[in-house]
Amino acid sequence: MSMLANIVIAIIALMHVWFLVLEMFLWDKPTGRRAFGLTAEFATQSKVLAANQGLYNGFLAAGLIWGLLLGNTPEGMHVKIFFLACVLIAGLYGGSTATRKVLWIQGLPALIGLVLILLS
Repeated sequence: MSMLANIVIAIIALMHVWFLVLEMFLWDKPTGRRAFGLTAEFATQSKVLAANQGLYNGFLAAGLIWGLLLGNTPEGMHVKIFFLACVLIAGLYGGSTATRKVLWIQGLPALIGLVLILLS
């Protein structure tokens, strides 16, 4: 079960690295605008805010990777649980304030990861 949990956590970490790239570097480019359904004008106006949001997603990815590097030690489990909980809370908040899609893309994988890590 811990192997499956670690695979899910690695996927979530990679997703957050991609979110960082989208929000920090591609926000006002066609790829970023298409991903978030933005107009060119809005993307330009909100670019700095999006970069800040991308940075936070990078911190979430870094924390999950840190937990994976610590392995299945008690410390590693605690770090994984903490950062998965942070991702879940971000997904719940984003799903209730931005778009319901965030709940499924960010929140659900984090919940699955938490359940798997707690069962291992």
